[in-house]
Amino acid sequence: MAKPLSHAEASPADSAEQRLRQLVELEFAFVWRLLRRIGVTEEDADGAAEQAFVAVAQRLSDIRAGNERAFLISTALHVAQRSRRKSEANAVVDPIAPSRVDAVEGRHARALLDAELEQLPFELRLVFVLFEIEQLGRAEIAQIVGVPLDTVSARLSRAREEFGELAKRLEASLQPQEAGDG
Repeated sequence: MAKPLSHAEASPADSAEQRLRQLVELEFAFVWRLLRRIGVTEEDADGAAEQAFVAVAQRLSDIRAGNERAFLISTALHVAQRSRRKSEANAVVDPIAPSRVDAVEGRHARALLDAELEQLPFELRLVFVLFEIEQLGRAEIAQIVGVPLDTVSARLSRAREEFGELAKRLEASLQPQEAGDG
């Protein structure tokens, strides 16, 4: 997990360029993963991450030192929502699902995970991804999402239940069908 910028690292003596460079170095991979896990396609993830950092760069002087990560995540969420709406408007349905053999390969396993996550309502998926995959704390998630801590806990609980059910259905669909004894 990338460490947030500390007040000492982002002192007034640092230039805005240094502050932004440090933020990109520390957080780009995290933002890219987050965008992917909340529904931005692999093809659009680089551009969406770049949009988030450009928006942060434009507002950097307004962001209090130490709050860069929360602001960046919030910005990435807005970018992701726009990207997802655009993708949905241009979507072409692919009737070919990953095969059982493909599911064991890393790339296809990630595709299966993404497909399962896509089935969760966005507010549940967001909390689930931030907590379970990115390992942020509930308090940080509450601040980022802008909801009370109890709401984060409730959403996380519901997300875990729904994801568990989705995983069971996926596992059952990947099991070889037993042949009848005729």
